[in-house]
Amino acid sequence: MAIGATIRTFDIQLSDMDRGVYEELSLRVAQHPSETDAYLVTRVLAYCLEFEEGIAFAAAGVSNGEEPAVLVKDLTGLTTAWIEVGAPDAQRLHAGSKLADRAAVYTHRDPQRLLASWSGKTIHRAEDIVVRSFDSKFVDAAAAELTRRNIMSLSVTEGQLYLELNGASLETQMQEHQIG
Repeated sequence: MAIGATIRTFDIQLSDMDRGVYEELSLRVAQHPSETDAYLVTRVLAYCLEFEEGIAFAAAGVSNGEEPAVLVKDLTGLTTAWIEVGAPDAQRLHAGSKLADRAAVYTHRDPQRLLASWSGKTIHRAEDIVVRSFDSKFVDAAAAELTRRNIMSLSVTEGQLYLELNGASLETQMQEHQIG
């Protein structure tokens, strides 16, 4: 018998001063059995940091061959943003960048190793893809606070993230990287 996904809820107060986004979000997030808590935290952070009309998590919960972990669609159903989480391969990023107006990657892994894995590979509009990384200690500390029902406040100013998750206060500087 297969193990089902764990449903986690997030009540989020989002204040992204860098983008002028101020929202209250209530999310039900399916955590696939193969998905680590660190990946889930990164996926929820990516959703918040890319929040706009039409944003959604992939139907499968984690990225699959058809969709990225997070995507944005316009009212006609066209994908306008392809947002990968973790360490996608170059071919997947290439395909996503061709499908959408913009692409981004959020990772809690070593960004230099990730960038090196793409070196010399064809990635459509690689110079336009935003790659953001979080300190792994920050992500691990947030992952340790996860419960099935989560109360979260995320403030962003000048790339600095201030996260309160279930009473724990954490902060980190979000890093941006260029492909190539």
